[in-house]
Amino acid sequence: MRKYELVCIVQPDLDETAFNGVLEKVKGWISDSGGSVDKVDIWGRRRMSYTIRKQKEGQYVLMNISLNPTAASELERNLRFNEAVMRHMLSAVG
Repeated sequence: MRKYELVCIVQPDLDETAFNGVLEKVKGWISDSGGSVDKVDIWGRRRMSYTIRKQKEGQYVLMNISLNPTAASELERNLRFNEAVMRHMLSAVG
């Protein structure tokens, strides 16, 4: 298992229920691939430096996760196809 930081920018117009559903879906992908979510830090709604999909704001979330390196590409593929996640960045820690 390897430690990763996952930062996601979620669409700002989602209500709390839909936002939590997106987070649960991402956590499910991580646990289904044999990983674990160590910490979730919701930064909240912030202004972005440039417009993405005609949005000037986004809801930022930082997740510290443990994941097998072979499963990281599958997680990124799932995030890329999720409409609610506007941007994401997965980076190894340590």
